[in-house]
Order: sequence, then C-alpha cells, then structure tokens
Amino acid sequence: MESRISRLRLASLPLLALAVLCLVACKVSYKFNGASIDYEKTKTIQIDNFPLRSAYVWAPMQSIFQNKITDIFATQTKLRQVKKNGDLQLAGEITGFDQFNKGISSDGYSSQVQLKMTVNVRFTNNKNHNEDFEKQFSATTEYDASQQLNTVQEELVTQMVKDIAEQIFNATVANW
Repeated sequence: MESRISRLRLASLPLLALAVLCLVACKVSYKFNGASIDYEKTKTIQIDNFPLRSAYVWAPMQSIFQNKITDIFATQTKLRQVKKNGDLQLAGEITGFDQFNKGISSDGYSSQVQLKMTVNVRFTNNKNHNEDFEKQFSATTEYDASQQLNTVQEELVTQMVKDIAEQIFNATVANW
C-alpha cells in the first residue's frame, strides 16, 4: 500500500512541476479600461475636429461627438492630448445622419423609425504605422414614429455617439 502511494507521489511530481513552471513563466496583465498602450513609447494623442459632412445635419451633433471622443481618451488612457504632432492622431468627419422607416403599422404608416449615424475616421500611429487605418464607424437606434425627431434627437444622438466613440477607442488603442 505504501509503495503505491509513493508511486502516485512520484507520478504527480512532473505535473506539479509543470504547473509551477506555467505559473512562473506566464505574466497575466489586466487593464480595466481596455487600453493596451506602451506609455514608454506613446505619450500623446492629437484629436482633430470632426466636421459635419452629411446631407442631413443636426448642429449640436458635432460638439456632442467631439466632447465624447475627447473625453473617452482623457478618462481611459494616460495619453496627453495635443493640438499637433501627436504620437497618435485621429481625424475624420461625420459623414452620415439618416433616418429610415423601420416598421409599418397595419394602417400603412410608419410605426418605427431607425436613426443612423456614420463617422469616417483616419487613424495614424506615428510610433507604428502598421496600425494606421481609415474606416467608417456607425451606430443605429430606433424610436417610435409617433414621436417627433426633435423631441428625442438629443438622447438618441448621445447614445449613438457613445457607441461610436467606444468603437473608435477599441479600434485604435484597445486592440480588440
């Protein structure tokens, strides 16, 4: 009986050694903000104004977007925001703000309206140009057609801007 226990101990020794080796060799790093930035190399970000370039516009949309995109990088990274020559550069324009009938009621009238916002982004990483890109980000939301757009517009635009800003953040510095 004792020799069987000794053999079990000897057999489990390599497994224990492997487990210890894995724990020592692996470095686990969690960042609660999602950013994966090497702050030794990348210290600044330049966020240009994103002008309205869509056929239909709502003037406050540009400042709501600009404030949100600036805030997300200020609160979730240690990057210093600069006016020019940033290590990271964000530029672009709001290219779309459209509404579509989403649902039709039994009387043939629109029952749901979908609102869509699109932003074109040019990202330049002056520390690693392999990460540069230009792409469009969009978000949609719906509202009941019995409501006037001007009564729900600020809330809906704020929701879409938050979604788009998070998409841009993830695509640029979170590497998701």
